[in-house]
This record gives sequence, structure tokens and C-alpha cells, in this order.
Amino acid sequence: MISRSRLAGYLFALCAGILWGTTGPLSTALYAEGAKLTAVGFWRILLSVAGLAIFGLTRPGFFKVDRRGILLVGLLGGALVATFEVGLQFAIAGLGVAPAVTLLYTAPIVVALLAHPLLGEAITKSRVVIAVAVLIGVWLTLTGTVDDGSGDGAANTAPPFVLALAWGTLAALSYAGTTLMARYAVPRYGAVKVLFLELLGGTALLGLLLPLTGNAPAPAQTLAGWIYIVALGIGTVLAANFFFFAGVRRIDAAPTAVAASIEPVVGALLALILFGQQLTGAGWIGLLMVVGGVATSSLLEAKTPAEREPVTVGT
Repeated sequence: MISRSRLAGYLFALCAGILWGTTGPLSTALYAEGAKLTAVGFWRILLSVAGLAIFGLTRPGFFKVDRRGILLVGLLGGALVATFEVGLQFAIAGLGVAPAVTLLYTAPIVVALLAHPLLGEAITKSRVVIAVAVLIGVWLTLTGTVDDGSGDGAANTAPPFVLALAWGTLAALSYAGTTLMARYAVPRYGAVKVLFLELLGGTALLGLLLPLTGNAPAPAQTLAGWIYIVALGIGTVLAANFFFFAGVRRIDAAPTAVAASIEPVVGALLALILFGQQLTGAGWIGLLMVVGGVATSSLLEAKTPAEREPVTVGT
């Protein structure tokens, strides 16, 4: 019989996945309130940084970090987070929720393949097979999306498909980069501090660069807009990550990641119900291939002797 602690771990992981799955629908609803695509990610992580700063006030030494941490996690990690946030929003607006999140789920496969040259981890046949299966699943999802346009708030601002695909790929690569960085940084600084530093760096970089490109992040103009922003920042980043960390403390990292991989399914269902973003039969098969591939990869990675504490910035 499963213990209460392990059951709680699975429930925490599921809660994390469900919250991450609301990112796309909440972002799409925010577009309808007139928010710029480039501003959504900025406000999202700004609120997250504020929440983590409040949390840090209760933890002695939380704000102490060495120069390497500032440069690696704050600067490099911040650049990856900034790229991820902008790329994800363009992908959601141009591709739809399910394809954007599914594309993002190529990140674990990229990590598994790049871990060999960067971290010395072996490339196995199973990693290659799973990578191919996930890529086929992503392609099926991308080509199996039918959007009837109902309730799509990004209709007037959505980028062309090719550009959105490029942004989504860039977001996935950035997400993979933060995971690789976390494998080095989390054992040295702790998961929550790493999350705080990279989100702080990302907020600072977006706050500096967006105005220079003529895309200064304007605040929401409606109460609904602020509700969506708060839900994105507090719910899909802070709460989701703390649920994920709570899951990891109770069960192994691999089953936690597997339970949290419900994210794209939740996103696809909400996008279907709220915005009419439908998937064909092939699209649903592709989505399940991606989820299954990532889940299998997580379970196989757990068998390696050097399992590390994971960290995520959420989606």
C-alpha cells in the first residue's frame, strides 16, 4: 500500500503539471485584454521574483551568492529565462496552446542528448529512440491543430506560423539550457535560490531590452488583465514550482517529472474548451507520443547512478 508521503508527492507533482498547463490558456486570455506578446512574460516573472523575494526574507542567507552564481545563474540563466518567456508567448499566439507546449517538451530530449558533450553523460540507444519518437509526436501535433478562431484573443497579433515555430524552438532550447545549468547550479546553491536568481536576471534583462526595442512592457489596462497576470506569476511559476519541489522531496525525481508531464494534456483540453483550438486524431496521437516519450525518458534517467535534483522555471 502506498504511503501517505508518496501519495502526497504524486499529488503535488500533478498539481504542478496542472498549474503549468494553464499557462497557455491564461496567456491567450491575456492577449484578448490587449496585452503585448512581449510584455506577458515580463509581468509574469516580475511577480514571481517579488514572491520569491518575500519568501527569501524568511530564509537566512537566501540572498547571499558568490560571483560565479551571479554570472552563471543570474546572467546566463537570466538570459535563458528571458528568451524562454518571449519565445513561449510568440509560439502560443502563433501555433496555439497545444503545439507550443508540445514543442516545449522537446527540451528534456535536448537535455538528454547534450548532457554527453557538456556533462559527460552517456548517449544510449534508448535516448536516441525516444528522441525520434518525441520529434515525430511534435510534428504530428503541429500539423494536427485545427483552430476555429472562437475566443482567440491573439488573432490580430499572432505571428506567422514559421516565425512562431522558430520562437517556439528557441524557447525549447532555452528551457533545455536552464535545465543543463540547473544540473550544475542546484547542488551548489539550492533549487529555490537558483530559481530566484535566474528569474531575477530574466526580469532585469527584459526590463532593460524591451524598451530599447520599442516594446516597453505596459501594465494591464483592465482588472481581468491583472487577474490573468497574477495567475500567471503566482500560479504557473511560484505555486507550480513549489508544488514540484514538494513532490521531489517525497518521491524520486523521475516519477515526479512523469506526473507533472500532464501539463500539455491540460493545456490542450483547456484550449479546446475555452478557445476552440482543436486537435485532429493525429494531433492527439502526437501529443500522447510526446508525453509518453518524456515520461519514459524520465523513468530511464532515474536508473542512472548520478540522478540530480531537478529545477524548472515552469511554462
